[in-house]
Amino acid sequence: MEQKKFDKNSIIGITLIVLIFVWMMINSQKDAEKEQLAKAKQEKIDKAKKASEVKTKEVTSVVVDSTVSDTVKLQKLQGALGSFAYSATLPSAKESYTTIENDLVKLTIANKGGYISEAILKKYEKFKKGSGQLVELIKNNNANLSIALQTADNRVLNTKDLFFEPTLTKVGENQVLSMKLKAGANEYLEYKYVLKPNDYMVDFDLRSQGLSKALNTSKPADLEWDLKTYRNERSVTYENQNAEIYYEYEDGKISYVGQGKDKEETPAKTTFIAYKQHFFSTILLTNTPFETTKIHSESLVNDVKVDTVFTKQFKSTLPLAYRNGELDYKMNWYFGPTDYKTLGNYEGKNLDKIIPLGWGIFGWINRFIFIPLFGFLGGFMSYGLAIIVFTILIKIAMSPITFKSFLSQAKMKVLRPEIAELGEKFKDPTKKQQETMKLYNKAGVNPMAGCIPALIQMPFLMASFRFFPSAFELRQKSFLWADDLSSFDQIIKLPFTIPMYGDHISLFPILAAVAIFFYMKMTSGDNQMAQPQQEGMPDMTKMMKMMIYISPIMMLIFFNSYGSGLSLYNFMSNLITIGIMLVIKRYFIDSDKIHAQIQENKTKPTKEGKFQKKLREVMEQAEEQKAKGKK
Repeated sequence: MEQKKFDKNSIIGITLIVLIFVWMMINSQKDAEKEQLAKAKQEKIDKAKKASEVKTKEVTSVVVDSTVSDTVKLQKLQGALGSFAYSATLPSAKESYTTIENDLVKLTIANKGGYISEAILKKYEKFKKGSGQLVELIKNNNANLSIALQTADNRVLNTKDLFFEPTLTKVGENQVLSMKLKAGANEYLEYKYVLKPNDYMVDFDLRSQGLSKALNTSKPADLEWDLKTYRNERSVTYENQNAEIYYEYEDGKISYVGQGKDKEETPAKTTFIAYKQHFFSTILLTNTPFETTKIHSESLVNDVKVDTVFTKQFKSTLPLAYRNGELDYKMNWYFGPTDYKTLGNYEGKNLDKIIPLGWGIFGWINRFIFIPLFGFLGGFMSYGLAIIVFTILIKIAMSPITFKSFLSQAKMKVLRPEIAELGEKFKDPTKKQQETMKLYNKAGVNPMAGCIPALIQMPFLMASFRFFPSAFELRQKSFLWADDLSSFDQIIKLPFTIPMYGDHISLFPILAAVAIFFYMKMTSGDNQMAQPQQEGMPDMTKMMKMMIYISPIMMLIFFNSYGSGLSLYNFMSNLITIGIMLVIKRYFIDSDKIHAQIQENKTKPTKEGKFQKKLREVMEQAEEQKAKGKK
């Protein structure tokens, strides 16, 4: 008996399969050298920009001795602030705050800068249920909004350094907060916030009045919006992987900046920018598109043991165009959950597209099958049970395809001895393949019948890898030993960290790995539709046998820190598939009947299919060319 060895082609094939699997599981990252170069380059640019600003910018805050006269005070303020010295003389020119809130959000707006200094989501807690710590998207100066105003005398004033005058009123059930940066009694820059009841969306009007003479309006004013995102979930690594900037541009196109240390995009005609923090988002929308936007994202997690407070640094520079010497923008702020249903309720704004459900058919499956079905099940049962029932229903729907695939494997198993005989009889690979195809045709067996069903099921598998990490419903929902289905289900905390695996042991990934091992053992063992190895081609049988062990190991490594809901789905999916296959094998597959049917098919006249005809013609042409080459 010939000793089985792994040849070079088999090793290459296995390596390619592993690489493809890794690519599907994790996003590619820059290597250390590129990161350092990019960071050094960015630091150099920032340093040059800062040096330039120091040369051109005037001082925007002034400390005036309280003993000097009001006239002298005003003169000093005017020397630094120009027309906006008026705002510094008002009673509102002090560190003070105004709060607007409804049942969902609480927003605190500072007099200095006129922007939100605190944004709290009142229905959600950080890290785990019962922690008592509400989700705070903005606090302790982690966010900033400022407009660089160029004055008529060519100085630059930043609104973040100037004092606004607040006026809080109520219009019906809406809270209306007007923040005015005044250059005179009737000359001002206004931020107007309108908060409606039971709504995460805040109307935000930005306009100026009577400032055309005080400002240089020949070019747009830059609006700078920064956010340093706080960690809100149990796994800082998992949250950081799912935190990124999405934006809409050029009449409805949606894109994202991407992961990494320093990522930047410059879209045109931008209509919204979403700072997405996995399960929560801060979004700025505008009715008047920004002409050219610079958007920057930087990962702040270098060491998961040290970098545990923040995940990303998001920055955007948005040009505000003057119209007739004034600014006038109708905008909105969204502070709330990254929930498909909640975002979808804002019709016509495309906000639900910031949830990464996958492109093409994967997104279609998630939007029109997974989300409605899972949402329905979650409406009257726990989400852990909903995942199990959801998986059962999907697998039952796929069972006809599973049956067809398993039947094809059974037919190939019956034909295996005859295929082996052809391999012994014909040594020429092309001739051997021609005779094998003739055997398939006579027996009424399609060798592709086992592959096509598997390919049909693949989009559903890939869609699940997008659906479960994005399912807001799973956040802080417990099931069995998992206290949060959106995070890992730790059962043991390790006193050390295993590279790529982590510092804990999760149970659902172990169960999923065991299930996938037995599933692959069933489909890649005796039932594997083995064919004689073709000369110059890798031995697929050996490769599949290697994958029986590689796939569970990869499942253990990558899923250990993933959401336990996804691991539960994969465990149940493989477990149910094994059950279906055992039922099919016991009650629906009879090898003797299949063998008898194949033998009967051989006696009947056969009609060559289009695929088989084309394949035969290709082989005959190859045979002719080979014969000519010998001459």
